[in-house]
Amino acid sequence: FWGYGTGTLSMFLSSFSIAVMALLVLLQPTPWYTPQYAIPLLGMLLGNTMTGVAVALDNLTRQTRDKQGQIEAQLALGHTAGEAIADIRRDALRAGLIPIVNAMSTAGIVSLPGMMTGQILAGSPPMEAAKYQLMILFLVAAGTGLGCVAAILVGSKRLFDERDRLRCDRLTGD
Repeated sequence: FWGYGTGTLSMFLSSFSIAVMALLVLLQPTPWYTPQYAIPLLGMLLGNTMTGVAVALDNLTRQTRDKQGQIEAQLALGHTAGEAIADIRRDALRAGLIPIVNAMSTAGIVSLPGMMTGQILAGSPPMEAAKYQLMILFLVAAGTGLGCVAAILVGSKRLFDERDRLRCDRLTGD
């Protein structure tokens, strides 16, 4: 359960907080929860954040299992749980951010993102469509980053018990 709860909770919290901030501060529709803006924005945030969080948690759990002996050796030498898996957490965050970094690096040059294409086909000026697409990419990057950090912090905390012992049995629920 904790794997689903960790990923789902961090994904929803980060996506909803970024969406509400964007609606209140950037877009400012009246009322702020206008479905025309809120539904597509939240959908894009949830979809992209889900990918990043899933990759980050997969990386965290896989590396923890692969490096179990190394982590336990560091714990035996007096390192705290956080110190013992600091490199794993950093690598998991990096892996979780790769999809959005790739999307941002190719947007508008190699590929035209769907929202921008849809706006242009609907008759919006291309510059306006590009501005909205950039805003969406930055919001998705913020949501993905926040979601990955939250998932990794909660997930790595769950890997250890109250006495800083590694509990790989919690990875699979055994």
